[in-house]
Amino acid sequence: MRNLLKTEEAGLFLLSIFLFSQLGFSWWVYLLLIITPDAGMVGYLVSPGVGAVTYKATHHRGLASGLIMVGALSSSPVVSLAGIIMLGHSSLDRVFGYGLKYMDSFNHTHLGLIGRGGRPNIETG
Repeated sequence: MRNLLKTEEAGLFLLSIFLFSQLGFSWWVYLLLIITPDAGMVGYLVSPGVGAVTYKATHHRGLASGLIMVGALSSSPVVSLAGIIMLGHSSLDRVFGYGLKYMDSFNHTHLGLIGRGGRPNIETG
């Protein structure tokens, strides 16, 4: 099951690359922006609860899909770009076992514990 889920996530990452290629931006833009959703970790400077909310806001694929659709329907490539970057980043994170955060700790994700004392478990969730 683990390999199937990772393959699905890798497919979504590749979909983000394909969608990006349709926008007409230079490739360096994708490479530069692909790490920007991790800016959501800044909330952890306030508290684990605030960090979980800000992290989830920048890694939520429902929000990413909505941005892609709004951008496409409104002919706004920048809005689509934001969604595509969120989709690609969150899918790549999940390939490596990093999931959406719970309110108690950065290491507690919907895919299991990460870091010391735990490892991602993408078989449950």
